[in-house]
Amino acid sequence: MIFLIVLPGWFLNHSTFFHPCQSVNAAESCEKMKKVDSLICYAETFLGKPYRYACADPRTGFDCSGFVYFVFAHQGIRVPRASREYEKAGTAVPLDSCRKGDILVFTGTNANLRRAGHVGIVISGLGEPITFIQSSSSKKQNGVIISTFADSPYYSKRFLKAIRVMD
Repeated sequence: MIFLIVLPGWFLNHSTFFHPCQSVNAAESCEKMKKVDSLICYAETFLGKPYRYACADPRTGFDCSGFVYFVFAHQGIRVPRASREYEKAGTAVPLDSCRKGDILVFTGTNANLRRAGHVGIVISGLGEPITFIQSSSSKKQNGVIISTFADSPYYSKRFLKAIRVMD
């Protein structure tokens, strides 16, 4: 008997994990996808890379905005390098209209300071629970990780806006 469990972007068949971005040449396989899927696929190749303040280099690690900047630059899309610059970037979209490739903008670790301090890339489709990839400085899950917005009161209270930079 074969069981198939489908998670966002991941497939489990029997006891073997397969992800389209985990091939010998992951970046090359990502290039063959449509632009937004390629962007997400490319971002997922960095899962587990460490958080590193003020960095945007896969060899050493990423801070949150450095990660977003690096991933979008690979697609030829200019986005701000610093998280505070996301306050005026892109086109605001309602949270319930988020789709793959949109950017979530949060406060920094202090939710009472209502200015941009953290960003992540939406990897879930329209109408799905919002899931995003980010470079987190958290002591529990440090580095490039996937998070679910709805499951986290931490992110809900820090949420500022969602923006779209891709058509």
